[in-house]
Amino acid sequence: MPSAIVQRLEALRRIMREQGVDACVVPTSDPHLSEYLPERWQGREWLSGFTGSAGTLVVCQDFAGLWTDSRYWEQADSELRGSGIQLMRAGQADTPSPHDWAIGRLARGATISIDGQVLSRQAWRQWRDACQEAGLRLDTGRDLPGMIWPGRPGPPAGTITAHAAPWSCRSRRGNLDAVREDMRRHDAHWHLISALDDIAWLFNLRGNDIPYNPVFLAHALVGREAVRLFVDAAKLPEALRAELAADGIELEPYEDIAAALACLPEGERLLVDPARTTVGLLESAAFVDKIEGVNPVHLLKSRKNDAEIANVRQTMEHDGAALCEFFAWFESAQGRERITELTIDERITAARARRPGFVSPSFGTIAAWRANGAMPHYHATPAAHAVIEGDGLLLIDSGGQYLGGTTDITRVVPVGTPTAEQQRDYTAVLKGMIALSRAVFPAGLPAYALDALARGPIWRLGADYGHGTGHGVGYFMNVHEGPQSISWRATANPHAVMAAGMITSNEPGLYRPGRWGIRIENLLLARPHGTTEFGDFLRFETLTLCPIDMRCIDAAMLDTEETAWLDGYHDQVRERLSPLLEGAALEWLRARTRPLAAA
Repeated sequence: MPSAIVQRLEALRRIMREQGVDACVVPTSDPHLSEYLPERWQGREWLSGFTGSAGTLVVCQDFAGLWTDSRYWEQADSELRGSGIQLMRAGQADTPSPHDWAIGRLARGATISIDGQVLSRQAWRQWRDACQEAGLRLDTGRDLPGMIWPGRPGPPAGTITAHAAPWSCRSRRGNLDAVREDMRRHDAHWHLISALDDIAWLFNLRGNDIPYNPVFLAHALVGREAVRLFVDAAKLPEALRAELAADGIELEPYEDIAAALACLPEGERLLVDPARTTVGLLESAAFVDKIEGVNPVHLLKSRKNDAEIANVRQTMEHDGAALCEFFAWFESAQGRERITELTIDERITAARARRPGFVSPSFGTIAAWRANGAMPHYHATPAAHAVIEGDGLLLIDSGGQYLGGTTDITRVVPVGTPTAEQQRDYTAVLKGMIALSRAVFPAGLPAYALDALARGPIWRLGADYGHGTGHGVGYFMNVHEGPQSISWRATANPHAVMAAGMITSNEPGLYRPGRWGIRIENLLLARPHGTTEFGDFLRFETLTLCPIDMRCIDAAMLDTEETAWLDGYHDQVRERLSPLLEGAALEWLRARTRPLAAA
């Protein structure tokens, strides 16, 4: 692979010389600014060989660098070896951002090329300001990687279905009414939506154009009366097309969105979210006034209603039962069967598939044995995976897409006897997870303000972790959802505050490179706690139902309240999952949910 990467980079540099471009920036992005990309827009991966889901590639004639955060440093270091691409460790104090690097490296008058069709208006503004300050020219009109990509995949051609009752708990017309109410507050005639999860939620539709995310390629223009959905209509069955038409939704070809924006009447006002709309697409809307604001759908879908929450609770029971069946098999199979990291993925997916409402995994399962666990986003492959044998820690991060909700859970289990150091690290992570689970806080609190609760016990060890503590989770939707982000590194955002109905992950971790990784993750629901003279307060309800392995706990590190929380959590897990289990899985559940003092 390195030789192929070297050839691709040379082809890119050749066309850069022909086009008069000094630096080409390739973000991890598509026309919808998705987190996970269809193959057609995986240009950064194709050019660099780095398979992580986040990163920015910068190529000059005498330099190529890949910026990515600490979740991927070990992976990137391995995958970039021999390619000539330098790993730029984003987030380190001595690592400049790509725009700061460009300012310090390129001469005045140099040209930077970024494809505007995959660059958000918000990111474009940052690059524009940096280039103006340094006397650089920013060109967003060309897709240079696309010019050298032979056999580039076409757009995905999946299918689209309705997300119907009892799983769908809102009406299309009700969703559109809520969006139009926000448009009225902005005095907007139209609202452009390009984020795929926002579109799927708005229209009560689900698709399979992107693995693990139940979305489909589309843009939407919501007017004060008209609604235009730009999508490949062949993906929808005839009955669903008729249903949408009855709700006043007009289907137009996916590729016609730019022409539609160009034809909007001069002087009308278009509401756009600069973080979720590309600058290249907005160039088509030349004659309308652009009003910037957060997609109203982005905020609406983050706050689950009572019916959705009830479905999620039921989904969590089935997901937890599936995991009990898996772990019962895993413990009984040790020493009798050959188990690899790939086997873990296969068995967990099969257990979930036997549960009602299961659609697919919600992301690629992370089954990481020993040192592999120290890479937070490690993925085993047929060419490179570990066999589970000997003593060590196994980290499993997995999730499911169900008609009634989306799950995401991480557990760490010992094989053999854990060491005292492993127990210390594990218990510190558990203490952080419990601290966040028990939090009571003011409604409207910036989500990042909760981060220190989970990190405190880990900081006391002189350790930390590079990823966030919590991300929002969708309702049969993307497993990563905003606006909330429990991370002190998160950008300040007035909309990223905690509100009742939000589902958020709770996943502190501790990683010892070359040795082991520990992360314990549950999903939490923000619920009203009460109102006092100081205002409204929220608390968390733990939604995830699966035993936390107590063999790795140093009980002396837990105080009485932490022990009581753990025992109470296990009582709830046993009570709610027992009716769904029998035989070995039920016996395993009972054994793993005993009080800590008896474990």
